[in-house]
Amino acid sequence: MSGADHMSADASGEIQIANDVLADLAGFAALECYGIVGMASPSLRDGVAQLLTRDRLRKGVAISTLDEGVRVDLYVVIEHGTNLTEVSHNLAERVRYVLTSMADVNVVDVDVHVQGIKVRS
Repeated sequence: MSGADHMSADASGEIQIANDVLADLAGFAALECYGIVGMASPSLRDGVAQLLTRDRLRKGVAISTLDEGVRVDLYVVIEHGTNLTEVSHNLAERVRYVLTSMADVNVVDVDVHVQGIKVRS
């Protein structure tokens, strides 16, 4: 059996993807969206959103596992001057697409929580 034949053989089993991996995928997908400055902590400190560094993106994403799939809550900082509704809608659709296509999970709902607005530097 050659290497190519071995790779195409069917394998039975189950694949489980950790919620942290899904959060990482969602966080990186969010950063690719127009109008998103970055991910934010879900809790506000003194009423101010904390912008998370790239290595802590998953802290701005909450994944809940439901019987029918996953629910995603995104905590973001949006660029000043952009349409909040349009940016939020595009972000939700991008994250839904990435999780469905890359991780093959059913995304039940994506909620975007705008934690702050910032002028991009």
